[in-house]
Amino acid sequence: MTAPQRPPRRIVIVGAGLAGASAAAALREQGFDGDVTLFGQEGHDPYELPPLSKGVLLGERDASDLVREAGYYDDHDIALCRDTTVTAVRPADHLIVDADGAEHGYDRLLLATGSRPRTLPGFDGPGVYTLRTLDDSLALREKLTDGARVVIVGAGWVGCEVASAARAHGAHVTMLDPAPLPLRHVLGDRVGAVFRDLHADHGVTLRLGVKATGTRDGGRTVHLDDGGELPADVVVVGVGALPRTELAQAAGLDLAAGGVAVDAALRTSAPDVYAAGDIAAHDHPRYEGRVRVEHWANAKEQGAHVAGNLLGGHDAYDADPYFFSDQYDLGCEYRGLADPARDELVLRGEPASREFLAFWLRDGRVTAALNVNSWDHGDALTALVATRARVSAQRLTEADPHTLTTGDAAPRR
Repeated sequence: MTAPQRPPRRIVIVGAGLAGASAAAALREQGFDGDVTLFGQEGHDPYELPPLSKGVLLGERDASDLVREAGYYDDHDIALCRDTTVTAVRPADHLIVDADGAEHGYDRLLLATGSRPRTLPGFDGPGVYTLRTLDDSLALREKLTDGARVVIVGAGWVGCEVASAARAHGAHVTMLDPAPLPLRHVLGDRVGAVFRDLHADHGVTLRLGVKATGTRDGGRTVHLDDGGELPADVVVVGVGALPRTELAQAAGLDLAAGGVAVDAALRTSAPDVYAAGDIAAHDHPRYEGRVRVEHWANAKEQGAHVAGNLLGGHDAYDADPYFFSDQYDLGCEYRGLADPARDELVLRGEPASREFLAFWLRDGRVTAALNVNSWDHGDALTALVATRARVSAQRLTEADPHTLTTGDAAPRR
């Protein structure tokens, strides 16, 4: 992948989500005084996504957190093009094209086009919802009324948080998933069982090991692969997201791991073109293979980091993944990247109490850590994961995490 050679004067960012807006702000904060143009498909100022499945859906607020305060883009001479779709990228000409046919030249281009909700064939009609945007969240919230029959397809993070919000509104909730436990692919069986019991204890009907095959009557009935049917007033499809790679693919950029292939410094295969956030399939210095992460912290931190490289730097992005979730009275934070099928799970505390720490070890080193309703050890867990600390399972269960030696760091690739 080719490193940039000349100082930029025109930087274009396609995608006005957290990654793109963070990059635009960081460019100004690093002293760049050239042109910055930020293209976004929504009419809103750039905002953060986590509140959409939490505070907004719960009715505690009507808007999400803005990436920067109102007026920031005008005040910092950033051209924010709202309600604008970019239809083509022409790397050979250093141009992008918008839906009106207008061409916009660039010296450096950042693709931060984010993700769209994954949909399922056979799930359509006015009663079927997905959750990705502020407008999605507000529309869904109107339907989460007392006594409404809500069927959630998918027991991942979005499905679990929507279930929590729906129960808070008094809805009758059924959550479906082909897997035997919620969040099993991320957390494994023992920790996944904590979330199963959490939702069951809050009145959610869990239909696990069952696949939803479609709807009829505009989403009023959900068909199951075991021959059963569920009546529904609202159907929420929460089965993950798909990175928006169409522009990159049409432009001939290399793709990998479901996203746009970027090197350690977030450069794509095209000169002067970078990618960050959900679409970036990153050659991460700390991990084997490419890493593509769809969480808030990754978008925010990659966006801020790539600004320096857009200005001519070559610094590798090496931060560990991080995400958080709030469900009912349970809050948790996850750091790192574990493979529950491969890594050893070590628990500190009793999972049934819903206040515990979980660690995943590979070859005796910490690959990931989760704190559940425990808020005193965040910095220590971050350090253990960041250094790939070599710590015995016994010490993890017995010693205060703040006192654990970080050991020797895992070798870089």
